[in-house]
Amino acid sequence: MFIRKLILSILLICCLVFPASAENFKIAALVNGEIISNEDLNNQLNLFMLNSPVPLNSETRGMINRRVMAQTVEQKLKLQAAEKNGIKIDDKEIDAQIKIWAQRNKINLDNLKAKKIDRNALSETIKSELAWVKLIRKKYYQTANITQTEIDDTIREITEDMNIKKYQVMEIYIKKENAADINTLVARLREDPRFELYAARFSEAPSASNGGNLGWINSGKMLSALEMRLSKMHIDEVSDAILIGDGYYIVKLLQVFDPEKNKNFTPDKNEVKSLLENQKMESLSKKMLQDVKQKAIIEVKV
Repeated sequence: MFIRKLILSILLICCLVFPASAENFKIAALVNGEIISNEDLNNQLNLFMLNSPVPLNSETRGMINRRVMAQTVEQKLKLQAAEKNGIKIDDKEIDAQIKIWAQRNKINLDNLKAKKIDRNALSETIKSELAWVKLIRKKYYQTANITQTEIDDTIREITEDMNIKKYQVMEIYIKKENAADINTLVARLREDPRFELYAARFSEAPSASNGGNLGWINSGKMLSALEMRLSKMHIDEVSDAILIGDGYYIVKLLQVFDPEKNKNFTPDKNEVKSLLENQKMESLSKKMLQDVKQKAIIEVKV
């Protein structure tokens, strides 16, 4: 409590001494006592918009701002959890990932200011993801072990599963209270094939981390309203916003497997082992993030 009051006092002094910069020093949120300022949010917004398929305008600003806030809070939580567990990321690791990021985005690192990208914000974002991946792997390898029995059982299940009709689906889920721009989003998804980019940036479902890709879902294993809609859709079609419970679903149909029409296959053991490891780590990641969110004290000020 003392440290938090001290930080707030310093910020207040800065606002009085540097009134022109007072807006940047305003507190946007507190995450377990750590400050997210307006400047932090603006820097994260610029990073977000670099690859956003949605332009920032009066129609989309609310949706984008909510997503940026959620991502910035998660970034803080991941860093805090990693630090608590003794995870450290050195500057060399961050610099290496920044170079990869720059190559992927075709950006000259000497020209970040022209793109309105803050180097420190970029470093913090990359550090957060690196630290979280290390933490998940550390926790996973402390307890997990893929046995031959699991592999054999999975192969048998997959073989049996090939006798059931299934859909390969992508989803975006938006809670009711955040769905004011849902029809605008649907319209853009029908014009732009990059569904995974929209899902990664705006979906509030756990699948957002995977670009909204749910993989193959068996007939009878999904919400009936979604399956009814999917059964009438064409490949690559995007649905209307479907209200179910507390939120809206938008789904895209990628493929349909019909055992009466399509050829079955037998999976490779190494592929199955890799699949099981990825599934367990993804499940662990979701659970740990949910846990840190539930235990966190998050105060949003804007």
